[in-house]
Amino acid sequence: MRHNSFLVPVLGCLFMAGLSACSETASPPDAKPQLSLAPTPQETPPTGSPRTAILWGDLKSGVADRVLFTYDSSLLTPDAMRILQAQAAYLRTSPGSLTIEGHADERGTREYNLALGDRRANAVRDYLIAQGVPAERLRTLSYGKERPQVAGHDEAAWSQNRRGVSVLQ
Repeated sequence: MRHNSFLVPVLGCLFMAGLSACSETASPPDAKPQLSLAPTPQETPPTGSPRTAILWGDLKSGVADRVLFTYDSSLLTPDAMRILQAQAAYLRTSPGSLTIEGHADERGTREYNLALGDRRANAVRDYLIAQGVPAERLRTLSYGKERPQVAGHDEAAWSQNRRGVSVLQ
């Protein structure tokens, strides 16, 4: 049994390394960046639905696709506001729409966490609207605790699972 607990993370790392090696393509310097559907090394997308990895705007400056929240809160932190300002600047000059996913950590009931995820997604949406992004380009969705970013039962995992993720469409 001990061999299995060691083998799973090793195989997962090898699989992710293979994915990242296959996903790299060269593009002309003046080409518009394309969205990458490959997960980042820390992220495994939900089964059955590919998700945008962190790839916003100019590849050199990159804009994060997620903001983190404190425990049991939907208030935006100063760091979250900086990220959302960069997202808004990109969205004001680019076509397309955005789905904002609200997530929670594993603590609390399913119903409570769905409501918390909804409040978090709406906090992100409201901030982007205040920054000049048209409301009709934004959609919210709550996953509550159903799609954790990081597996684990400690603060290190929980802090990464309390998030709002902006997915370009």
